[in-house]
Amino acid sequence: MSEITRRMFLSAGSGIAGAILLAPEVFAASVRPRRPRRPRIYTRSEWDAAPPRRKATVTDHPPDRIVIHHTATANTGDTSLEAAFRLSRAIQRHHMRRNGWDDIGQHFTVSRGGYILEGRNRTLPAIEQGKLAVGAHVAGHNSRALGIETEGTYIDELPTKAQLNALVALVAWLCATYRLDPQKAIIGHRDLNATACPGDRLYGYLGRLREDVARRLGTVRSSAARLAVAEEPQPALVEPGDGEEPAEPEPGLIRPVGRKDRDGRTGDDAPEGPRGRCPAAGDGPERLS
Repeated sequence: MSEITRRMFLSAGSGIAGAILLAPEVFAASVRPRRPRRPRIYTRSEWDAAPPRRKATVTDHPPDRIVIHHTATANTGDTSLEAAFRLSRAIQRHHMRRNGWDDIGQHFTVSRGGYILEGRNRTLPAIEQGKLAVGAHVAGHNSRALGIETEGTYIDELPTKAQLNALVALVAWLCATYRLDPQKAIIGHRDLNATACPGDRLYGYLGRLREDVARRLGTVRSSAARLAVAEEPQPALVEPGDGEEPAEPEPGLIRPVGRKDRDGRTGDDAPEGPRGRCPAAGDGPERLS
């Protein structure tokens, strides 16, 4: 190598190194996160949803929050697909008949068996367009928040391994599709409304969920974010339907308090459900009607 060529090479190398040292944020920004595939989602037609009273409003913008709920129903040992279908139909009936809403309130339901079911009408087409079908799951924020119901009551225990794996797959796909930062976007219902939802144990697990989603996306996490992770055991990967049978919650948990809701039609007028409980909850475990 000639002296001129060697000097040119060293000079160019120094310039590249200097650019990386002086502008690390530019270098980091050039690393694009992975795009996970859409998980298996059972559509409304597959679980035999009733037609809505009217079509959901679709926003012209994406959501900026993904809100995690629990249904406050029994932690059943029936992890079958048919049980998941029955649950979605029961929640829809409860929302439409008792609450007087136009349709089921949440966008997705994750069953005890790890099955993911579409909820609110127009949810999937809106996501494909980078928009949001306005739901009825969190008071004052429905026009900017996507809601996921996790079947069960998670005050004293965690969801099944299958549920946790399904949550990671679903939320990672949503964050990638909407270009959301999981550390900022993933929150619990209680972060926005006065409620116990999604239960102390599941709420305490959200830090781990954010980390698992970030790992699935291949995004860089700060040391501060890692320190915020809840110290929960890492669930093993299992297939949908391979659930566990934990203890049943005490009867009568998560009872409605206060006045009944008005409707679940549009935007921020769509309420969370009776105050102090999640929108899917009945008068206690397995009391949806």
